[in-house]
Amino acid sequence: MRPGIHPASRPVVFRDRAAGALFLTRSTAPASRTIAWEDGTVHPLIDVETSSAGHPFYTGTSRVVDTAGRVERFERRYGRSAPAHR
Repeated sequence: MRPGIHPASRPVVFRDRAAGALFLTRSTAPASRTIAWEDGTVHPLIDVETSSAGHPFYTGTSRVVDTAGRVERFERRYGRSAPAHR
């Protein structure tokens, strides 16, 4: 790697605003706020909207969508009738 062209990597705390979870990892992202970590050290803080702590795919709380009800609602709304059977 060439010296002087890469951003500095440092420990950063990411906070999931929806789940309230905190993650300490390394990042080059800029941060304007700081937070004290569990061991008392102060790290930059970056707020994120979604992380693995609150996303339905990772938590297993995904919902099954009723597609038949959506199709019927679409047909009622836009005046489509059910296809005629032969």
